[in-house]
Amino acid sequence: MPVPRWCPPQEPTRQEDFLLRRLTRTRKLFGFLRLHRHELFDEAFQTELEAMYRDTGAGKDPLPPAQLAMAVLLQGYVGASDAEAVELTIVDLRWQMVLGCLGTTEPAFSQGALHDFRHRLIRHDMDRRLLERTVELARQTKGFDWKKLPKTLRVAIDSAPLEGAGRVEDTFNLLGHAARQVVACIAAMLDWTVDRVCAEAGIPVLLESSVKRGLDVEWSDPEQKAEALQSLVAQLDALRRWVESHLPEQMKEPPLQQTLETLERIVAQDLEPTPGGGGGGSSVRIRKGVAPDRRISIEDPQMRHGRKSKSRRFNGYKRHIAADLDTDLILATAITPANQPEAEATPDLRSDIARQRLTIGELYIDRGYIKSLLVEQVLGTGNEVICKPWVPRNKGGELFTKADFRLNLRDLTITCPANEVQSFRLGGTVEFDATRCDHCPLRAQCTKRPLGHGRQVKIAEDERLQQRLRKQITTKKGRARLRQRVRIEHRLAHIVQRQGRRARYLGMRPNLFDLRRAATLQNLETIHRKMAA
Repeated sequence: MPVPRWCPPQEPTRQEDFLLRRLTRTRKLFGFLRLHRHELFDEAFQTELEAMYRDTGAGKDPLPPAQLAMAVLLQGYVGASDAEAVELTIVDLRWQMVLGCLGTTEPAFSQGALHDFRHRLIRHDMDRRLLERTVELARQTKGFDWKKLPKTLRVAIDSAPLEGAGRVEDTFNLLGHAARQVVACIAAMLDWTVDRVCAEAGIPVLLESSVKRGLDVEWSDPEQKAEALQSLVAQLDALRRWVESHLPEQMKEPPLQQTLETLERIVAQDLEPTPGGGGGGSSVRIRKGVAPDRRISIEDPQMRHGRKSKSRRFNGYKRHIAADLDTDLILATAITPANQPEAEATPDLRSDIARQRLTIGELYIDRGYIKSLLVEQVLGTGNEVICKPWVPRNKGGELFTKADFRLNLRDLTITCPANEVQSFRLGGTVEFDATRCDHCPLRAQCTKRPLGHGRQVKIAEDERLQQRLRKQITTKKGRARLRQRVRIEHRLAHIVQRQGRRARYLGMRPNLFDLRRAATLQNLETIHRKMAA
């Protein structure tokens, strides 16, 4: 059966006119979507949405994809669950008006249809196209005077933490949770109860409601805690040996293979041999420090520890947005694990901007993005990067800083306050001649290193860019340009308020969908505001 097209009437009915008049103060986007749904979901875009479906005649009769896409937007706008969204199509006149089913007594779609459509959007990257459509819609409206805007964009990028939806657990609970997944998988394969698997495999600790209850020790006592860890590891080893003995072929294939790999990873990342070996070298302890790329959740394997600052930690992801400062439209979004540097998000952002055939003329960023390839590409095309530079500092503030040295980036030389000259290379560390430093009258103001060692100065790989940025902030005009980046912070604050501080879904890709949906809604509100001005 062919995919049906959504063709609601453009002219409002008398009842819709009444509702539109009621939507001039709160929830204004309902009215905007009703009046402009035919522009957002025009014939060409509906054709793209219909291409997500196969015309095989198998399966259930499809619903109009444009109508479901509108429902996805409304769901994000009001923050409804799938089940609540279904009910709102019956009890909320605003939903019925926008979806073109005013007065209906039956749901516009089922919960399963909405769930499947969301995953279909994700598989086909149509959530990205939905965001791009808002930029295209903005060009069609009279809210923006595109002739007065520069031909190249002034793009700003910023990020905010996104707490993951998965449960973050300590080492004992991570090991127990991973082992429970293995046991549950075995029980399903053999059609056994979980209790029988635990008894057969020699891991009785999982018979209790929690691992710590099963181990039952005084957790504030280091010795008892260490003994509990040895007991848990011994039972995990027993489980592994039982699997190798009874399910040698099944353990090499999904789903058992995946659960065993998860357990092995948790053991490898969180445990290490006890120094001295004690007990033939078989005893282990919880690892000192944090393993690189440590997995912190069984439910969401892509969540990571992250830091927004030295004092503020979070668990989950970073959400990134790129916006045009002249129109306030969000052009691209990205999601990265919390432990990755901000620069890791720029390839995806740049790719999404390039898809729209847009050119970045000025790039406004914070220092987290300064080492990205995007910065090199913008500078390589002769365009500008505006960023707050690193401020040279010394501990205590008593000694000369790097700013007190004169750098000649053409000859690659550095001159100290005492007029001693030393050559350098980008990305290296300069050490001045120790014999001259030892007898220098300015030594007390320059270094606290012992005699026989000269003053050291680190030279960044992007020193040329850093010097250029430092020169920018010395002028009134340069500082004014730097302050324009505040607009992206406002866009991001709206996104955080719309999405909330905690992720709605598990995994990077579903949360990227949610971020793109939030950006789409933000753009639609921006268009509405500009048109109403």
